[in-house]
Amino acid sequence: ASQHLPSRVSKHTTSYCFSLLHRGCTDIVCCIFFIVAIVGYVAVGILGKSVCSSVKDGLGTVKKPLLFYFNMMKCASPMVLLEFQCPTPQVCVEKCPNRTMTLVTAIGDKQDWEYYRSFCREDPGVKVRSVPQILQEKLCPAYLISSKPFLQRCFPSLGKKGEVITVGDQETFNDGEKIRDAKDLVAGMNCGDIKHQPVSSCSCLLIAVVLSLIFIVLLRYLAGIMVWVMIVMVIAVVAYGIVHCSVKYVSLKDTPGANITLQQLGFQPDFSVYLHIRQTWLAFIIILAILEFIIIILLIFLRNRIRIAVELMKEASRAVGYVMSSLFYPIFTFFLLTIVIAYWGVTAVFLSTSSEPVYKVFNETVCPHARETCIPEVFIPRVNDPYCPQSECLFAFYGGETPYHKYLIFLQFYNVFLFFWCANFVTALGQMTLAGAFASYYWAPNKTKDMPAFPLCASLGRSLRYHTGSLAFGSLILAIVQIIRVLLEYIDHKLKGAQNKFAKFLLCCLKCCFWCLEKFIKFLNRNAYIMVAIYGKNFCRSACDAFFLLMRNVIRVVVLDKVTDFILFLGKLLIVGLVGIFAFFFFSGHTDAFKGAAPSLHYYWVPILTVLVGSYFIAHGFFSVYAMCVDTLFLCFCEDLERNDGSASRPYYMTTELRDILMKDADAKADKVSVDFMFIFK
Repeated sequence: ASQHLPSRVSKHTTSYCFSLLHRGCTDIVCCIFFIVAIVGYVAVGILGKSVCSSVKDGLGTVKKPLLFYFNMMKCASPMVLLEFQCPTPQVCVEKCPNRTMTLVTAIGDKQDWEYYRSFCREDPGVKVRSVPQILQEKLCPAYLISSKPFLQRCFPSLGKKGEVITVGDQETFNDGEKIRDAKDLVAGMNCGDIKHQPVSSCSCLLIAVVLSLIFIVLLRYLAGIMVWVMIVMVIAVVAYGIVHCSVKYVSLKDTPGANITLQQLGFQPDFSVYLHIRQTWLAFIIILAILEFIIIILLIFLRNRIRIAVELMKEASRAVGYVMSSLFYPIFTFFLLTIVIAYWGVTAVFLSTSSEPVYKVFNETVCPHARETCIPEVFIPRVNDPYCPQSECLFAFYGGETPYHKYLIFLQFYNVFLFFWCANFVTALGQMTLAGAFASYYWAPNKTKDMPAFPLCASLGRSLRYHTGSLAFGSLILAIVQIIRVLLEYIDHKLKGAQNKFAKFLLCCLKCCFWCLEKFIKFLNRNAYIMVAIYGKNFCRSACDAFFLLMRNVIRVVVLDKVTDFILFLGKLLIVGLVGIFAFFFFSGHTDAFKGAAPSLHYYWVPILTVLVGSYFIAHGFFSVYAMCVDTLFLCFCEDLERNDGSASRPYYMTTELRDILMKDADAKADKVSVDFMFIFK
């Protein structure tokens, strides 16, 4: 037994582990560092937001708080966040355009031109410049689109009249080359789908919530029956998927064009096209068959371990019953993560669109002034210079020469890094809060009398009051690894066209190693937070204690703790499968019962995919509480086993049922096949 662990004091004494007299603030330096980083993060957001509304920016943007893009479509690429800039001219305006017109038509009308040139970077001087010259020098946008302000940016105001997509109030617009339909701006989408999807999708997600709650309530009272029913239903749902795909595969046998391959078809933005190809359904059959085979094999080899894991689930259900509010804690975590993601996204947009055009000197021959920064309005060609006879001041890139623009790349990097740090901190806070609540159940001598009145709130208060530094420390380590993985992905993107096979191999190895490192750190952090919640020690000491404690009980970790994770994973699959089947029949309209209620959609796979992803996250949120409960009880059991010996002077804190579950002789002699399979699964 570990010598540093104190023995139990007395039966009526409040547990040592939760005595506030023994607690103090941990990892204070990291806590201060985290607070300073958050303050800097807020400052970065304010700085990016105020680029267009600063009174002293010297660019005449007083009373012009809105940013207008010459070509909004260039900002739609996801590469904008990787390149850290939106490659289109931008001007600050007082109001967003409320008309749709082109430069060609506006120049011909004096009144329209007065309105149009307010969206130019400067007065283009139509008497001395032609339309092609204005566009070439990027002085004015090629066309204006009726827009509305959002986040101090002007975005096209898309709408719908009947079945026709409109921009502002117009069904078509002239882009200077030809008359275009407004739907060209939203290719691949349908506004009618967007209009009806939220209500129907939310209804399906509500079903996922109800199913998850029903499953957890039944698990509370009928854990044994529910686990085996769940296993059978998962096998049945996957089997139904195989049968359904087989029927579709056979029905397309004589359909013209159904035998072409996916490679011949290539990528199509309308994914429903793939459902008319036999090879697609064959791929579904193979994937589901492999999944079914793996599940059945695992169940065969783990059947004895599952019986014991079911008993552990019953004990976890009793703990959840004492802390019922824990089931709703994931909603709080989701709310905090939404704030973090939203702030990161808005800040990224502000920073990536705050660049300005940079002009440099270009010359056809060698010129000593080449690549120097210049200003087009005041640039005088060096015609008398023999080395630079045809020098021009041309657009080079979007950035800036001010200190702000020079360090913009570092601000973007800081934004991404703080996003990872804050997101990991929120997740860590949830794990420590739940661990503290469930540990208070375990270490209470009398579960009814010694439990805190509000165990979840008390645990949240302890975590924030004493252990913010430890949470920040653990999440910082994880954020560093994650930012390295992002940089590796960025390098991989840049080297797509490279022919150096060794570099590609080395990069692939690095990506694999850091992926494994991230998984290990997540596992270690999770158990370290449990130890911090129990003993109130700093992060490094807790992580070390948790690691060696798990190594001393590695057989139990693999055979019991991970089997329960597998059971909970099957529960997630069951909920996702049931909701997915319902969503398919509802949105596809293949069932007469839903033809009147289902919305008419062009791409019904979009809401189905949304429902599947949403259902998984909902189920994961509810089942993560059970997973954290199992991990906490298991770690507390290992600690209890090393601290106490079951004698009258040092009795166990564990319940009789839990002792019977985890101390069976069969656990210590787990067969090697089970261990190997669980390591493969994990």
